[in-house]
Parts: sequence; structure tokens; C-alpha cells
Amino acid sequence: MRFREVDGVQVFEPSFEEFQDFSRCISEIERLGAARTGLAKVIPPKGWIARKDYSTINTGEFRIPAPISQVFQGRQGLYEQYNIVKKGTTVHEFEKLARSERYEPPKGNHSDLERKYWKNITFRTPLYGADVSGSIFDDDVHAWNISNLPSILNNMLEEEDVRIPGVNTPYLYFGMWKSTFAWHTEDMDLFSINYIHYGAPKTWYVIPPEHGKRLERLAAGFFPESFASCSNFLRHKMTVISPQVLKKYSIPCSKVIHEAGQFMITFPFAYHCGFNHGFNCAESTNFAIESWIDYGKKAEQCDCHSDSVKIDMDMFVKKYQPEQWEEYKASKMSDSDSSDEDDLPLIEIAKKYSKKTRKSTRCAR
Repeated sequence: MRFREVDGVQVFEPSFEEFQDFSRCISEIERLGAARTGLAKVIPPKGWIARKDYSTINTGEFRIPAPISQVFQGRQGLYEQYNIVKKGTTVHEFEKLARSERYEPPKGNHSDLERKYWKNITFRTPLYGADVSGSIFDDDVHAWNISNLPSILNNMLEEEDVRIPGVNTPYLYFGMWKSTFAWHTEDMDLFSINYIHYGAPKTWYVIPPEHGKRLERLAAGFFPESFASCSNFLRHKMTVISPQVLKKYSIPCSKVIHEAGQFMITFPFAYHCGFNHGFNCAESTNFAIESWIDYGKKAEQCDCHSDSVKIDMDMFVKKYQPEQWEEYKASKMSDSDSSDEDDLPLIEIAKKYSKKTRKSTRCAR
């Protein structure tokens, strides 16, 4: 598979034949080293298209039920993000707002926009049309269709007709200049996939998984009150730390520009964040291949949000790691800190969370 490295992030260009097998393609990308960085860009081959006609998305009928206003508080590269839910609107009206004088992006190249983003992050509160359930891939798209990815996560949950919004079902994201996804790893430290259907680029930052714990310790020191209330507060997706601060504390951070028509893949336990350069429409979900299971077994959840996604790993270990099942089961039984919920089977836990109405937006991509 053809690939190159740009600013520490690998960019892959699979052939049309390689692109047809999603799971094999992801495994090859992982084998070639992208998992060490935690993020990879994938450029689809010529001839592949996600949707033939996007004009129907902007007819006024397609709605964003709960756009959020993102308020940032802080200074000198350390910020907390607060999301205020606003009245629902259409994609057409959201785009008009994003292109208005108040919200339009400043002039300049990608580097100029990045500098202006960090300089003015606390000014001109952006809106984000995040976490909109649904997919806009054409039904006849089979390769890399986010609404229908081959995934051991999907296989397990869909066998029992379980849907966890945004986790094994797709979400749409309508961005504008400065709309932000704060530092986070995915629910249960899963893989994620993000595709920009049309519009302006995104800037992504990523920290290699092997340095994730260092970021957690740094964030705990900078935001002690948040840490005191929840040891996994970064899962709230409310913490924004600039690359300059990370560099000062020797935490490696890579950056990549995500253009329309391209995919981004995040790997298990890779902290990532970023912002949009202007109006765009992206689609995202989570997925898993077998290498995720060891991360899933160790994944930590938020201590204070009752709607944190929790998936019991028993069925995955039994099916894909049968030689480890007895040891894993014994380890679980000896864990004195296990909650009552840990004794529930996978499907009961998944159903519990899929039926909840989330009080705060995931705002993850």
C-alpha cells in the first residue's frame, strides 16, 4: 500500500482493489505503523465516491436537532469548553450562519488559521451541529460506508439488535470556523473513522497512545478541580490544551490537515482534538478489529456521568481470545472494585446505555 509521512502522521493511498476490503486495509495500516502515532489519513482511490448528489442535504428539510454554542474559558493554552444547547435548525440555515460576517473564517492559509484559532479561541463563540444521528452515504456504496462497516463491534452488538448512537451507528457533524472537538479518546478506547463529505478542512492533533497517561497526569495537574470530581474527566470532552503547552512538557503531538473527501482513522487510546476551518459536513462512528480487545479490557470510564458507554468484554474474549478466557474471568472475579454493573452481560449493558437520553453532547469529532 502506498503511504507517506507528513508531520509525523502517515497518509495512505490504497489502490482500488485494496480499498474494497475495509478490515484488511485497516490491519495493513496498523501493521505499517500508524497505530504508534494514533492517527492515519486515508485518501480513497479515484473512482470511489461517497455520495453522488449533496444538494438534497441543504434543501431546508434536513435538520440539526440540537446545535451547541461552544464557550471556552481559560488562558495561555489551557481552556475548558462548555456546550450550551441551542434551538434546532436546518442545515441550510446553519450554513448561512456559518458563512455570515460574524462566523466566517478569517483569511489565510492553514498555518494562519491555526495561529488565529489559538490566539482567539475565547472570542466569538462558535456553533457546532454535532451528534446528528444518521448517514448520508449512498446505499450502493459498499467499501468504507460508515453506516455499514465490517467490525467485530458491529457484529457482536447487532446480533442482539443493539444500537449505541455514535458508537455502532453513524453521527453527522456540521462544523463552522472554530467549532472544536476537545482532547479525548473514544468510548471504550475504540477505533474511530471520520469522513468529510464536503466543505472546509479540519485540523487534527494527536498524541501517541504510549504517551496518553502522561497527558492525563498533565491535565490533572492543570485542572485539579475537574480531576477531583472525576478521575477520568477528559472523557467529558471539555478540556483543550494547546500543542505549545504539550511541547513545553515534552509530550509529543502530531498535526494533520483533514480535507473533504478524505478519511481519518484514530487508534485505540490515542488522545486527539481539533477544530474546523469553516462550514463542513462530516460523518463518523466507532469500529473495532481484534487488536482493540486488549484495549477494551483495560478501558476506563467516567466516574460521574451515568450515561458513559460501558461494554462488558466477556463475549469478545470468549470468541476472539478463547485461550485467555479463564485467566480473564478469574481476574474479573478478583477485582474487588468491580461495580454491580460489571456482572451484567454485554447486551444488557449496551441496551441500558443505548436507551438513555444523553444530557450532554458527545461532540467528539
